[in-house]
Amino acid sequence: MGMDFSTLRTLISRYCAGEENCVDTRTVYIGHKEPPPGAEAFIQQRFPDNRIISSKYTFWNFIPKNMFEQFRRVANFYFLIIFLVQLIIDTPTSPVTSGLPLFFVIIVTAIKQGYEDWLRHKADKAVNQCLVQVVQHGKLSRKHSRKLTVGDVVYVKEDESFPCDLILLSSSRDDGTCYVTTASLDGESSHKTYHAVQDTKAYKTEEEVNCIHATIDCEQPQPDLYKFRGNINIYMGNEPVSRSLASQNLLLRGATLKNTEYIYGVAIYTGMETKMALNYQSKSQKRSAVEKSMNAYLVVYLCILISKAVINTALKYVWQADPNRDEPWYNEKTESERQRHVLIRVFTDFLAFMVLFNYIIPVSMYVTVEMQKFLGSYFIMWDDEMFDKELGERAVVNTSDLNEELGQVEYVFTDKTGTLTENNMEFIECCVDGNVYVPHIICNGQVMPGAAGIDMIDTSPGPEAREREELFFRALCLCHTVQVKEEETVDGIKHGIHQGKSSSFYISSSPDEVALVEGMKRLGFTYLRLKEGQMEILNREDEIERFELLEVLTFDSVRRRMSVIVRSSTGELYLFCKGADSSIFPRVVSGKVEQIKARVERNAVEGLRTLCVAYRRLSPEQYEQVCHLLTRAKLEFQDQDKLVAEAYDLIERDLILLGATAVEDRLQEKAADTIESLHKAGMKVWVLTGDKMETAAATCYASKLFRRSTQILELTTKRTEEQSLHDVLFELSRTVLRHYGSMTRDASSGLSSEYIDYGLIIDGATLSAVMRPSQEDSNSGNYKEIFLEICRNCSAVLCCRMAPLQKAQIVKMIKSSKEHPITLAVGDGANDVSMILEAHVGIGIMGKEGRQAVRNSDYAIPKFKHLKKMLLVHGHYYYIRISELVQYFFYKNVCFIFPQFLYQFFCGFSQQPLYDTAYLTLYNISFTSLPILLYSLMEQHINIDILKKEPTLYRDIAKNSLLTWPIFIYWTVLGVYDAIVMFFGVYFLFNNTTFTSNGQMFGNWTFGTLVFTVLVFTVTFKLVLDTHYWTWINHFVIWGSLVFFVVFSLLWGGIIWPFLNYQRMYYVFMQMLSSGPAWLSIILLITASLLPDVVKKVFWRALWPTNTERIQSADKLYKGQLSEFTPLAALHPPPRTGDHQRGSGTQRNPRRSETPNKKIMFTRWQRAPDYRTFTPLLRFTDGSRHPRPGNAYNGAGPETSV
Repeated sequence: MGMDFSTLRTLISRYCAGEENCVDTRTVYIGHKEPPPGAEAFIQQRFPDNRIISSKYTFWNFIPKNMFEQFRRVANFYFLIIFLVQLIIDTPTSPVTSGLPLFFVIIVTAIKQGYEDWLRHKADKAVNQCLVQVVQHGKLSRKHSRKLTVGDVVYVKEDESFPCDLILLSSSRDDGTCYVTTASLDGESSHKTYHAVQDTKAYKTEEEVNCIHATIDCEQPQPDLYKFRGNINIYMGNEPVSRSLASQNLLLRGATLKNTEYIYGVAIYTGMETKMALNYQSKSQKRSAVEKSMNAYLVVYLCILISKAVINTALKYVWQADPNRDEPWYNEKTESERQRHVLIRVFTDFLAFMVLFNYIIPVSMYVTVEMQKFLGSYFIMWDDEMFDKELGERAVVNTSDLNEELGQVEYVFTDKTGTLTENNMEFIECCVDGNVYVPHIICNGQVMPGAAGIDMIDTSPGPEAREREELFFRALCLCHTVQVKEEETVDGIKHGIHQGKSSSFYISSSPDEVALVEGMKRLGFTYLRLKEGQMEILNREDEIERFELLEVLTFDSVRRRMSVIVRSSTGELYLFCKGADSSIFPRVVSGKVEQIKARVERNAVEGLRTLCVAYRRLSPEQYEQVCHLLTRAKLEFQDQDKLVAEAYDLIERDLILLGATAVEDRLQEKAADTIESLHKAGMKVWVLTGDKMETAAATCYASKLFRRSTQILELTTKRTEEQSLHDVLFELSRTVLRHYGSMTRDASSGLSSEYIDYGLIIDGATLSAVMRPSQEDSNSGNYKEIFLEICRNCSAVLCCRMAPLQKAQIVKMIKSSKEHPITLAVGDGANDVSMILEAHVGIGIMGKEGRQAVRNSDYAIPKFKHLKKMLLVHGHYYYIRISELVQYFFYKNVCFIFPQFLYQFFCGFSQQPLYDTAYLTLYNISFTSLPILLYSLMEQHINIDILKKEPTLYRDIAKNSLLTWPIFIYWTVLGVYDAIVMFFGVYFLFNNTTFTSNGQMFGNWTFGTLVFTVLVFTVTFKLVLDTHYWTWINHFVIWGSLVFFVVFSLLWGGIIWPFLNYQRMYYVFMQMLSSGPAWLSIILLITASLLPDVVKKVFWRALWPTNTERIQSADKLYKGQLSEFTPLAALHPPPRTGDHQRGSGTQRNPRRSETPNKKIMFTRWQRAPDYRTFTPLLRFTDGSRHPRPGNAYNGAGPETSV
């Protein structure tokens, strides 16, 4: 046979289900070339094409899939059933009354969702139709991105994005490296270095690349961005050469090529199997908490409806047990009716009663809610305060279904890079042996002009310190992985090292390194280039110094440091090391440790990113030993990472401390203020980032997520290596619960000596262990629950080194916890898309990292600062408005239909309608819907400025507090009470036969019309009493709807309409209005209906007012000028003289405007009496209308949580 048994076994293992190998690895044939005969069997596997699909529907499945999703709603399904019942049997009302509103809602929703999906299709098409260059038969040819297949050799030029996941074969650089930015994947906009396969890096042309004969064996696609394993077999002679492949060889889709002219790579993962696509979440239908409450209320009202129908059906047959009542002389049954089975008659009557009472389920509420959400979303887009002039962008609403959810947020998950920060590093200062150096202000012990007021520790180094100072500057010029890019113009601006001398600029995988090297340039030492293994430095005397780069001990998140070994021109060997203070200080044997540690702590308190620098001289023998250690570790493939880490640990010892640096990562404008406001509003803020722990932690301090007093708890790889995960988790749990057990935590409580503020830091690797604990560990317990308990008791959480899918897992974990909190995710890059899609509300920032986050979000805002107004103002208003809308609709429908239920007791349960068909149809559509729609669009129960200045008001509406069961029952009972008053009030007035002035008697239609008139006026006046914000539009709509009702009734009953077969309402309304008792009953019954609600509100506001009601009362007291008279306008008092002097005395850098305020803040931390909360805001103890001078400033300054 042509195929041997080994080939057959390979086929079976790859294609038969159940075999482990079929999911473990894949074989990729570079250029689709078969391996040489005898090498291995050529088995062409099937892989997906490179098509990206983010849309939800297709042309064929849109109607069935969308209809299925819409009829999953309880209300839609119910109204469909009622509509079908009205079509099938003879019912008291027309099918149009149920069908028309239902199909209007279905069609409007389908159009809206179809349009949104069409936009996603459009975006997918733009990506999939993009042209890509591919090597075919030794030449470059173009093909659409979607047609790329696994094995294609792709040519990518500088500043282009990679169309799929590629293994780097060669680049334009001689060393086979290329530089890449992965901002759209992990949020890091810095340059990362990737390496070509050692044996293929020399192939520079299409013809040479086409000659490569090789196969790649690698793992099947998985979403971890930082992990990849495989090997490449290159057939160069008789024996294939095998090389291992790692993540440094893998170029990911979505990343961008930088500072490299071109690269060649082979596609190994395409389309929806790329790591970027695997980190995407599918877009699912999101439903708000209000909608869930509506569905719950709907079920209750459905039960009420069924019980009404059952009661009436039963009583009807009790009533008709007497033959005289069953078939009176004026309503004899037909022969078919007599022969019909009793069960069929009972069931038909039950359905007829269901149709008669079905108006208690407000179908028009869903129409109104859809309109309110759609129209209300424009207020966000029209908001001028959320317009960014720099970007020229406004806020965007991608889905209006979640407007009210913005007022219910409990957890905010935010990205760091590009969301909280601008990712723009600036070198601030360095400290060498206790001497502080600030660029252009203090240099070489000389105080430069403009440095007045700078706090100098010791700025006069002696002659003996000059050598160590220059050694420190040289260390920072050498200990880095910065690359120099020659002659480049970016955004029209030339980046230069020497102004007028060169047009080169620095790039690096870490923006901190660029800031440090640029800082050294400003202090007189300029890093020029790395050329042929020689690092060149230009010193203060404009002399070029050369150092041979021997080894680079790269940075990793466990060691938290990096080192280089260099040889000077005089032959001296140095090891320069820089890293976090916690990783450097334990390895130092000499140097001014205490002075430098004090300066590091001081800078860390201000949120600056600090690094320590140390060095060690090496003898030739020691260097030989180092080389031996590193070579042996790197040759091991089994435990390479562990052995390299051990080698680094042995090398980086016995260091001499030189100094420390401070770098500032600029936050976005008002980012700290926004986070502080969210904390005051009761929200917990989590930062989820792919960045390093030190970088992220510094940003958290700067943005006031962590405070000076925050006790940081670490759950990181470094700690779990020292202790087991089980022990670390239980230790953290004991630490938190020990202090939490006796206290009630409140994010807005004042800072006291008893209150310990906890912050948690966790990294991606540890999170994976928490989410999937080892089954072998019998003591593992439920790590997830313990972790959640720790998180609940921390005021802030930082998750670093997160893969995009891990961000989504964190959000999902919090969503599904027992409290089921409402979550919001905000980010700006493609790496945030999964998190945005997973959260209840997803917000995209219009940043510099593309529009993927904006496209997949529910809302998009230009800057992070706009989140404050979106939640505290728009979210607050949306929730207040829609909660009133929902409760009001149920209330007015109870008022509407309960008299119909009572009327059946007086008409022999004959299914006789109390109201005319026109009134039944138009009550919810015309007479009462427009006022509540306008209320739900315009209502402002509290002034916008007060909502922004007093975030704690957000707590009054938290946890769906206005749609709770007690409030729902109150509105329902109020509706039943009003219905009883209306029906029996009119009934008792009619008890003694009422005559008009001409002696005519009122009939059943007049009775029903009088009840209906009282009903329309009562429910409208109820809304008038609830309205706080009046405009001419409110007046026009409310009074206009009442006028419309009266005019319609006059026209409906005053004209003989030719298209009607019968006109039972002819002259009924005019006859009713001609009666004095009817007028009196209308006024009395409206008053009696509204009185209990008014009395209840007055007593509740007087005895148990909420914060919102107190502010409403104060605002009325001050005639809308509350903020001018209360501490809200006094958050920033004039600084006291002593404080100002202390602040100016400690100012170091006049360019950082916040520094003096921070210094003032630090001195005030000791003054406990200054910290008071806003409790006296509206309760002035002396009884006067104005606050006492002592209460004019109750704010706690920029660093406290009030």
